[in-house]
Amino acid sequence: MDHEFSRAFPHGRTEPHRRAIAQEAPVAIEVNGLGYAVMMATPADLADFATGFALSERIVADAAELAAIDVHDTPRGTIVRLAVPPARAAAVADRVRRRASDSSCGLCGMDNLDAIHRPLPRVPAATAPMAAVFAALAAMRAHQPLNVATGAAHAAMLCAADGTIRCAREDVGRHNAFDKLIGAMARAAMAWDGGFALLSSRCSYELVEKAALAACPTLVTVSAATSLALSRAAAAGLTLVSLARDDAVLIADPVR
Repeated sequence: MDHEFSRAFPHGRTEPHRRAIAQEAPVAIEVNGLGYAVMMATPADLADFATGFALSERIVADAAELAAIDVHDTPRGTIVRLAVPPARAAAVADRVRRRASDSSCGLCGMDNLDAIHRPLPRVPAATAPMAAVFAALAAMRAHQPLNVATGAAHAAMLCAADGTIRCAREDVGRHNAFDKLIGAMARAAMAWDGGFALLSSRCSYELVEKAALAACPTLVTVSAATSLALSRAAAAGLTLVSLARDDAVLIADPVR
């Protein structure tokens, strides 16, 4: 799958750029008719995915216990239906009840594909100047002490309209780092004020959701955006700047 971008350079030049993007789509997993989870995934090799998921979640102890794996494509995403023996049914039902409260990703426990496509609030109409984006990228490493020390942490940063990094948070999880930043901003009554969020990760569906709900007008990510991230950002009026490197970035500016 390809997407059209504008490629911007530090000295102001831009050019059209077409690039392949990773497909991201909701995959709902049902076990014996119960909605177990909705995962964001590349919709390929789903029987393999469902088998590995069932094993890693201890839904079954052996792949042979999966009596059936049925894959159904719908306009909202894909449903993978698993059938397990009656001896496993009670444990599955109990896990389904607990997953909604146990989950940290914000998606597990959903049993309705429509929930993935629920409307997002429109964010303020503001696109960060590219000079500010490049300035923040140049300063980013100085605000990542945990990653400098470990090489195993993601960062989320609040950047001012001129690219100054006003606040930064780190975590081993990219979603967690963004949650920490949003929480820090809320606790300190900090607003975006024409600025933007800069994340050290790729841009996926979940991060766009968090940005839109936090009224962030521009989201900048070091790695590429997925298909669903791009479409959801456009729906929210959120400007995505992805594959952000010192020499160039990709801009997906929504039609407002």
